[in-house]
Amino acid sequence: MGSKNGRIDGILKSLAVFYPSPRPSLNFASPFELLVAVILSARCTDRRVNEVTARLFKKYRTPQEFASLDPGELALEIKECGLHVQKSRYIVACAREIVNSYGGRVPPSRSELKKLPGVGSKTAGVVAGIAYGEQVLPVDTHVFRVARRTGLASGSTPSAVEAQLSRLIEPDQRLDFHFRLIAHGRQVCRARKPKCSSCCIASFCIYASSWEKGQLL
Repeated sequence: MGSKNGRIDGILKSLAVFYPSPRPSLNFASPFELLVAVILSARCTDRRVNEVTARLFKKYRTPQEFASLDPGELALEIKECGLHVQKSRYIVACAREIVNSYGGRVPPSRSELKKLPGVGSKTAGVVAGIAYGEQVLPVDTHVFRVARRTGLASGSTPSAVEAQLSRLIEPDQRLDFHFRLIAHGRQVCRARKPKCSSCCIASFCIYASSWEKGQLL
């Protein structure tokens, strides 16, 4: 597998070739719509979220419109996304906080976004990175899994993995790398039955090396 630095370089270059133009898969037309979509995406597929928001954003689009909703009313609109009662409370509370404390504008920094109800580090990072260009590398379940399996990171928490990855990735490449790992985690390095035999980075990957030796079978 070569030296550690050689492995890391091989992983980064191979992923860049295999996923040359990584993009978010959620549909949105404003920072607030992005925030809503990311909240809805927790434990839900982006495809399902896009189906729900296609209908939802025709009725409500601005923080002011969502702030006027009763959480129970919104819960019925987003029921297909799962955890709908909790998510509706977060979305309405976020909208009201944005209206009352930020003049109706989604705050542009990750640190400010994390102050909103129900917005964790990953959600804040995605919104700050996509909507405002903040140089971040949010860690979701896909990023966490792929980074640890490949040996790019060894941290036991998302924040630890993010810190380790951020030391490897140039600031202006971090968000693209985030989307590359997500795409790879969804398409190849799946939680169950990863496709190691057809993986573009298998020759550099610690997990794939163990898989080939039959240690994970």
